[in-house]
Amino acid sequence: MADPEKGTPTVPTVEEEMSDEEVDEVDEEEGAGERKELVDKLMKDPQVLAALQTKLRRFLGTPSGYISNHTSPAFNSSLPVAVKRRIKALKKLQLQYCELEAEFYKEVHALEVKYDKMHQSLYEKRRQVVNSEYEPNDEECDFSSDNEDEEDKSLSKDMEEKAKIDEKEESKVHDFDENTKGIPEFWLTIFKNVDLLAEMVQEYDEPIMKHLTDIQLKFHDQPMGFTLEFHFNENEHFTNKVLTKYYEMKCVPDKEDPFGFEGPEIFKCKGCTIDWKKGKNVTVKTIKKKQKHKSRGAVRTITKTVQNDSFFNFFNPPPVPEDPDEDLDEDTQALLTADFEIGHYIRERIIPRAVLFYTGEALDDEDFEEEEGEEGEEGDDEEEDDPDYDPAKDKTAKDQQPAECKQQ
Repeated sequence: MADPEKGTPTVPTVEEEMSDEEVDEVDEEEGAGERKELVDKLMKDPQVLAALQTKLRRFLGTPSGYISNHTSPAFNSSLPVAVKRRIKALKKLQLQYCELEAEFYKEVHALEVKYDKMHQSLYEKRRQVVNSEYEPNDEECDFSSDNEDEEDKSLSKDMEEKAKIDEKEESKVHDFDENTKGIPEFWLTIFKNVDLLAEMVQEYDEPIMKHLTDIQLKFHDQPMGFTLEFHFNENEHFTNKVLTKYYEMKCVPDKEDPFGFEGPEIFKCKGCTIDWKKGKNVTVKTIKKKQKHKSRGAVRTITKTVQNDSFFNFFNPPPVPEDPDEDLDEDTQALLTADFEIGHYIRERIIPRAVLFYTGEALDDEDFEEEEGEEGEEGDDEEEDDPDYDPAKDKTAKDQQPAECKQQ
């Protein structure tokens, strides 16, 4: 109705002219308007948007529940029978696709084997150059991007900084000059450049790794797989000339999870026996432990041999059960997963591109660690903003930390 004096519509009182339903409708409209205004304000707040995006990410890839697995009650109840039949038909087609994909990867493996035979001559020439069995001529050394001008160097500035060693320290470690033959410590340098491999190599492993002359790759067809061969020249630690690591792969969809197939995967590996010379086995260490007799109180010292961290444990992986249905404990599964990753990395990247890992050019950005103490670090800002922060006390506390805490 309209106010006769002002000529504008007015909202009648609840008691006189509005029913309960009309009152609810007005309240709902007013509430919706307030909510819209509040949402508009919130959506303009960057912090609210960031929090909302974080929440939404948790649901990415989460099934809605409408189209769910055919074994779930939701699937059986939410779709008509005819639609469910068609979805089953599509899944059967998808299974056929997975089987064709497996055949595709088998042919890819056969192609790898074919080209590997061509690669072998290049790998052999590389081995000869590294081990001073062959001196490349001027034509073979004419590589255009490899000149001495600073701006034309193939290594980036960051890589140069990572690879740079103080000249004085380098002279103590290396004794290289123009008369040096081959490329000394070629493979050891590669292992030390790559974080994934550097973590495996202990300080006492390095004198042995200096004798590593080549890493070769051998493909297998039946069963699908490959062998890594680590060739060593004569050394004072073991008598083996070659240490091997065998990897077996499967390239068929899993019966329990056929749609999870993503190509060939390593599922088994086997090392070799290292014939260590007496007292030279770096994979074990001897510890002494004191034992006290419960009743007499007498103390005795016993000697115990335990496993020692070493790269050469790589050739003694945990055994894989023959029964595929037998479950592995978490620790063993973690060890095998890491082993498979390392074997695959050496096969796919290290062997084909060895010289680029030696120079540092093949290193990924994640291989470089950020230097501590850079400007803008969150921890430093918090300390400086704290009115009770005392740098002298903080330094004293850090100095009193155990050694293992400082290394973390």
